[in-house]
Amino acid sequence: MNAEFARLKNDLHTLIEQLEAVDFFKDGEKLLIGCSTSEVMGHHIGRQSSMEVAELIYQSFYQATERHQMHIMFQGCEHINRAVTMERKTAHADGLQPVSVVPHRSAGGSLSEYAFSHFTDPVVVEHAIADRGIDIGQTLIGMHIRHVAVPLRVEQRTINEANVTIAYSRPKLIGGPRAHY
Repeated sequence: MNAEFARLKNDLHTLIEQLEAVDFFKDGEKLLIGCSTSEVMGHHIGRQSSMEVAELIYQSFYQATERHQMHIMFQGCEHINRAVTMERKTAHADGLQPVSVVPHRSAGGSLSEYAFSHFTDPVVVEHAIADRGIDIGQTLIGMHIRHVAVPLRVEQRTINEANVTIAYSRPKLIGGPRAHY
């Protein structure tokens, strides 16, 4: 493994450790990952997709969500309208209708393609609602995060060359000045 992949693996390990330390991973919740493998490797988004990077990222987060019994989903790129790849059972539990598309490197991105080919029974849905999200490389995952999204700051703010933005959701605060929370 070259130095860049060693750094990537270390960054992923550090990020997941920091997220576990703040109890980010929650049993039964849905985690959305959006990622530009091009940005991770220091290139312009969509220009240098990498299945090797996708594999490392998928495996790292898949193992973490398995440990914490979460549902993992992967957002595709703009060429498939940022549709989300997930296991059919996750889509079915939320009443989500699959769409007819198979993500690939040029339309959906390497990570969505990798997830689609490694899930047990994959589907792609147009709209999903995740409880938590990790955006690697500014892929704009906000449209799929449950209201109200709250940013989470951890020390590890990059994965290799890509910026990382993390969010979780909380219930809406309603009722005005007389309400108690």
